[in-house]
Amino acid sequence: MPDATISFTEVIPANIQRDPAKARAVGGVFVFRITGAHGGTWTVNLKDELGVREGEVADPDCVIEVSNDEWRKMTENPNIAMQVYFGGKLKVTGDATLALKLQPVIS
Repeated sequence: MPDATISFTEVIPANIQRDPAKARAVGGVFVFRITGAHGGTWTVNLKDELGVREGEVADPDCVIEVSNDEWRKMTENPNIAMQVYFGGKLKVTGDATLALKLQPVIS
């Protein structure tokens, strides 16, 4: 189960590169704010300029905030994401429906 740093520097960029059409089908710009050890802030563009970069852009379509521990759990078992959300450990602002499309790109 990768921590957020590995997810955003290795796994997600590789998934985007492997299938750009699938990534672009998500159609959004996301900011991920991951707290705790190995956390950070990353922008994942699945709209126009495909890719991942450290930091955040102004006016993303969706912002996702979660701890690195919960991130690791969700990447290991994507089916628990809704449980983490309803448990108050995952915060989504902006277009939450876009977040539902992320699984093929982030895992």
